[in-house]
Amino acid sequence: MTSLQEDTIIRKLGPGERIPYDLLLLADPSIVAMSSYLSLAEIYVMEQDQQVIGTYVLLANDPDELEIKNIAVTPAYQGKGFGKILLQDAAQRARAKGFKRISIGTGNSSIAQLYLYQRQGFEITTVKKDYFMTHYQEPIYENGIQCKHLVMLVRKLN
Repeated sequence: MTSLQEDTIIRKLGPGERIPYDLLLLADPSIVAMSSYLSLAEIYVMEQDQQVIGTYVLLANDPDELEIKNIAVTPAYQGKGFGKILLQDAAQRARAKGFKRISIGTGNSSIAQLYLYQRQGFEITTVKKDYFMTHYQEPIYENGIQCKHLVMLVRKLN
């Protein structure tokens, strides 16, 4: 458990606890896509005054790389540094578990996320062309741009 302020913590979601789908759906609008990885992953929640305000999901891709499969902050708390704190917490946990890299994927239209991830030391490594066109039934639009391609970013952990 990571202590942030007296009233804010980040902790692993325990067995049987309610999965914060409302938040997870902010980052990935497909329950079908999420169901493919949630049972294999670790879910972390950020709580302030015992209310969940953020979450992220970690999944091991291989012995050297841990992926952030989903990360989200409640809209009322966005733009206040909580996403940065969640990314730092995920990297710290990955390092503590012995992983050499942490990765994250986002859409080509996710301008704020691409900015945040790169500011936190993630570098674009691959672009999966038309990923969202073939893996999602409904078109996704952000910032007036159609989300078509999956942009993968990786941060080395020292």
